[in-house]
Amino acid sequence: MIIDTHIHLDDARYDDDLDEVLNRARENGVQRFIIPGADPKTLDKAITIAQNNDDVYFAVGIHPYDMDSFEEFNFEDYVKHEKCVAIGECGLDYYRLEGTEEEKELEKNRQKDVFIAQIELAKKYAKPLIVHIRDASRDSKKLLQEYDAKKVGGVLHCYNADEELLSLADEGFYFGIGGVLTFKNARKLLNVLPKIPHARLLIETDGPYLTPMPYRGQRNEPLYTTLVAKKMSELLDISEEEIANITTDNALKLFHIL
Repeated sequence: MIIDTHIHLDDARYDDDLDEVLNRARENGVQRFIIPGADPKTLDKAITIAQNNDDVYFAVGIHPYDMDSFEEFNFEDYVKHEKCVAIGECGLDYYRLEGTEEEKELEKNRQKDVFIAQIELAKKYAKPLIVHIRDASRDSKKLLQEYDAKKVGGVLHCYNADEELLSLADEGFYFGIGGVLTFKNARKLLNVLPKIPHARLLIETDGPYLTPMPYRGQRNEPLYTTLVAKKMSELLDISEEEIANITTDNALKLFHIL
């Protein structure tokens, strides 16, 4: 089977046909789904979906874009839920920084504070991290190491192919591979993929975003993890069945799900 380790089923784009989306995936071997906590406003919806489906789990976290919600958000209300398997997605994203250099630096520091707080929460509750990194590899790695995130490990969601992050494989971190692997301009990821230990590979969609070829531009959904597995199989010269087995075993081990 395949586990979609990062799928935003609480996104409004699945509201009209969620059951059909899940059943299409299940019929094609996708048998577990993890909803990351990216938007506090939809977290209750994520929990309802997880409660209504035995094979759906959720994570709780604050995305860098939503860090203003952190102070008013009560993790305690969610993290002890039996279907909560991780903290995140959290991390650093410098892609949209605006203003003067001083303002950008203040924004970076605010993101770091919220990220550090969530690393500490992950350690407190013994949950792995789902880490979002965009244009911030060096700072992200530094914080993960400085605050001893290896105690819980986690996944570098939508791994950005930065080789500087590969050493985190030795510190309990996995690498989430999604539809970007099928893109024509994904040369960097294509080159780095063979350098990732097989025991650290995970498959994800990040749906409804980053739909793999040949459906790029359409809504992504868990069924398309099979396309990611197929591309990984070709690049690593491993059967699709073995890719599914490897990534499933990795996901079960990281998130402690049955």
